[in-house]
Amino acid sequence: MTADGAYREDGEGRIRVLMKTEESFEPPPEFVAQANASDPGIYERANEDPEAWWGSWAEKLEWIEPFDEILDWSDPPFAKWFGGGKLNVSANCLDRHVEAGNGDRVAYYWEGEDGTRKELTYAWLHTETQKFANALKGLGIGKGDVVGIYMPMIPEAPVAMLACTRIGAIHNVVFGGFSAGSVVERMQFSEAKALITADATMRRGKPTPMKASIDGTLDHVESLEHVIVVNRGDSDPPMTEGRDHFWHDLVDAADPECPPEPMDAEDPLFILYTSGSTAKPKGIQHTTGGYLTGVSATHKLVFDLKDDDIYWCAADIGWITGHSYIVYGPLANGATSVMYEGAPNFPAEDRWWEIVERYGVTIMYTAPTAIRACMKWGVEHTQKHDLSSIRLLGSVGEPINPRAWLWYSENIGGGRCPVVDTWWQTETGAIMISPLPGLTTTKPGSATVPLPGIEAKIFDEDGNEVEEGAGLLVLTRPWPSMARTLYKEPERFVETYWSRFGNDVYLVGDAARIDEDGYFWIVGRTDDVINVSGHRLSTMEVESALVSAEGVAEAAVIGVPDEDTGQAIFAFVTPEGGVEGGDELEAKLRDHVADKIGKLARPKHMAFADDLPKTRSGKIMRRLLRDIAAGNELGDVSTLRDPEVVKDLQEQVKE
Repeated sequence: MTADGAYREDGEGRIRVLMKTEESFEPPPEFVAQANASDPGIYERANEDPEAWWGSWAEKLEWIEPFDEILDWSDPPFAKWFGGGKLNVSANCLDRHVEAGNGDRVAYYWEGEDGTRKELTYAWLHTETQKFANALKGLGIGKGDVVGIYMPMIPEAPVAMLACTRIGAIHNVVFGGFSAGSVVERMQFSEAKALITADATMRRGKPTPMKASIDGTLDHVESLEHVIVVNRGDSDPPMTEGRDHFWHDLVDAADPECPPEPMDAEDPLFILYTSGSTAKPKGIQHTTGGYLTGVSATHKLVFDLKDDDIYWCAADIGWITGHSYIVYGPLANGATSVMYEGAPNFPAEDRWWEIVERYGVTIMYTAPTAIRACMKWGVEHTQKHDLSSIRLLGSVGEPINPRAWLWYSENIGGGRCPVVDTWWQTETGAIMISPLPGLTTTKPGSATVPLPGIEAKIFDEDGNEVEEGAGLLVLTRPWPSMARTLYKEPERFVETYWSRFGNDVYLVGDAARIDEDGYFWIVGRTDDVINVSGHRLSTMEVESALVSAEGVAEAAVIGVPDEDTGQAIFAFVTPEGGVEGGDELEAKLRDHVADKIGKLARPKHMAFADDLPKTRSGKIMRRLLRDIAAGNELGDVSTLRDPEVVKDLQEQVKE
């Protein structure tokens, strides 16, 4: 936009959206003209009657029995949405599209890292889901049973999730990059009856074992009766007779028809474990009707979804982004998506852009970490491919810095595409704060404003609203896709999220600021959670892994800014007496953490000292560790138990 407010065409006839000020973009007029949401009045109408707003979106789903009450908020924070209603998620994602004559529509263009390509239609998904649902039933799995899923990004992954929803089983997906210990821990906590995995996943051209990596630990899960293995890599995995089954054997023998189980709107749909500020992960529990309403509505609005779009959420099903915006939101809306198995830079740094060009991707949704990696690899890789099909870009997982936002907009979107920077959490289920691309003037680095029907505010430490400035981000109104509880831990649910400002105010756990235009800027976590590449890791979890290593007496970890991953883990370690700190121990500890938690939890930086900065009562001063890592002046440290310890750490950090 020029100084007088006019748009300017470039030499190729594209409308270039220039910055109206140094930090804002208006939606392109051509985009506005066809946008699903172009009436600013929807914000006011939704805020005046949020129940009616969400009810109108729920009515777009197919109900077996209609709901007779939209919201019961009589016992906060335990909301009940769409009371009296019954539906089935897999029927809404598959059956109704097939019955409407859209069975031949592609649900996923799937591409394996090895170049294998498949077009998965809604009819194919429908049939395979029913077969696998019957296979699960044949193993004695039914409504209310927990089924673990630890899988690569292969076609069987969404089939497994949808099959669970079809019979009313509760799925518990674990990210495929987590270690055996993390998988077993989550299966134990949830008392899983079955686990679905694969023999291997393709990563950087090689099959990486999955079943073999966890096989020796599964005996520790007393509730586990069955393990189902997809043969992805022909790697001949270890199989225990009577317990373990190959996917293809079960599906080949299964009946192709499985009626969907009628589920109450408040029946549990899935559990997803997320790191907390203690070593024990939290089992976020989402329910059926409210969750599906939230993800289908936000997917349609935020991404301006059209029938002819090719949508690509470049995430993993092991995270909430994959649940909401690879599987349930897109399939409920009958979308055509891209699903990719492997690394973004294998065999070369242009792999993603090759995929965009091949399938004509129109909407791309990815994490700032990935964007920064592409920036580092160089713009020459994007320039090899025609990316003109893209009309909308999205960001997810962590706050995106303005430099990455602008690079994404210019080099992937060609300066012609709106960028929707979305803020939400595992706990919220669906996007809460985001631009609507046909309505919102965007500011690089800001998630902008709450979506219609969502009420967000900034509170100070005393619970007073901050009209302009920084504080604690809170949500002050219930929404359909909100987590209902922590699995088998309702008291912890209340204590963690709802106790600070009253049971009707959700404390997000993020610090944020609100500017003079009412735009929200997410600053970062207020608890001891580190966000590495959009993946939340508990400091306590990493510290516990470090201390469990031979030769380690004590450890403290913090998150530090990192150009590539948003945040990186910096570990401060006290070796046991007689153990030398240094490169050899650092390498050993990094491998140990990777084995205990997963590779993404490996500390990027490490320093060793005979002690850590502590108060005289023995409390580790993590604030000082952050200042040391940042090279800041420490001020008065005379109140520490041993003021000299900080000098050694400062010298190591300088080196």
